[in-house]
Amino acid sequence: MTTTLKSKLQDDLNAAIKERNELRSSTLRLTLSAITNEEVAGKQKRELSDDEVLKVITREAKKRREAADAFAKGGRAESAEREKAEGEVLAEYLPQQLSDDDLDAIVAQAVAEARAAGAEGPRAMGAVMKIVNPKVAGQAEGGRVAAAVKKLLQG
Repeated sequence: MTTTLKSKLQDDLNAAIKERNELRSSTLRLTLSAITNEEVAGKQKRELSDDEVLKVITREAKKRREAADAFAKGGRAESAEREKAEGEVLAEYLPQQLSDDDLDAIVAQAVAEARAAGAEGPRAMGAVMKIVNPKVAGQAEGGRVAAAVKKLLQG
């Protein structure tokens, strides 16, 4: 039987509890409860696919990043460090993030494709995003992608 991402999180949580790794166990516990919430959110309870579990982990990691930024700006370095550390735990379960150069190369190609298809001006942004998003799924955050697209469309 193949191990699902959710059961890997569960196994890793059990290991972290045995190792008394508080940071890791609390991060994984929160993430698993976010997954469970997602599973019971609809009309009927269902198992999330690995892709859906990845989306939940991505969302949780993004929350940690935003909280770390907010704490850092508010002068709460200790809380910011904690959020950052939790984000790093979650990052282990996410696909490798694209480097800026790789992202720019994918975006540049998409811009060329969109222009070849006649997309110009403000409409080009949506056309380029449609081409780029499936190519970078999970490997670059939406905000990063949008910024790269804007930069190249203006250039």
